[in-house]
Amino acid sequence: MIDALVQLDTWLLLKLNAGAANALFDWIMPIVTESRTWLPLIIGGLLALAIFGGGKGRTVVLLAVITLTASDQLASFVIKPWIGRIRPCHDVEGVRLLYRCGGTFAFPSGHATSSMAAAIFFGIIYRRLLWLLLATSVLVSYSRVYLGIHYPFDVLGGWLLGGSLAALSLLAYYRLVQPFMNRFRFFRDVGSVSAPQLGETNA
Repeated sequence: MIDALVQLDTWLLLKLNAGAANALFDWIMPIVTESRTWLPLIIGGLLALAIFGGGKGRTVVLLAVITLTASDQLASFVIKPWIGRIRPCHDVEGVRLLYRCGGTFAFPSGHATSSMAAAIFFGIIYRRLLWLLLATSVLVSYSRVYLGIHYPFDVLGGWLLGGSLAALSLLAYYRLVQPFMNRFRFFRDVGSVSAPQLGETNA
């Protein structure tokens, strides 16, 4: 069973990597996969929420930083060494490597984990952004496969991990963090808004 899954994963990798090769993706995917491409947008968005978003915005930023840091650290420094799966760019013949290969271990994809955690977290609170954020996560995650850095199952594992961490963070926020923070003036205008109401915000 495991061997069959590995063979399927390798077959999908080669189809999405070498089989889908084209000049446009060869140019754009290294830009999409580069963290520096997204860093100004991420920092700018978090600062805008913290400055102009009132108590709700400050609370969202605080929890987002905790969630994204936890997702990155868990994927990169706990699960990857534990699973020990070698990146395809180190291990699979015929892979087109169009970007630096990175570290040794592959599962789960850190980019997929962090981008999906962000998409679910912000997409639940700011529901109008959900599909845009999910599409961005899919694009960033696919870039890792197209460039030969990750297997498709690395991406799926990252999505599952990131989405689960975001869901746990939101659950903890609505049940534990929000009531505690409402005691302080700095966060007070968050109020006692429920999860479904937050999802309906126009922000």
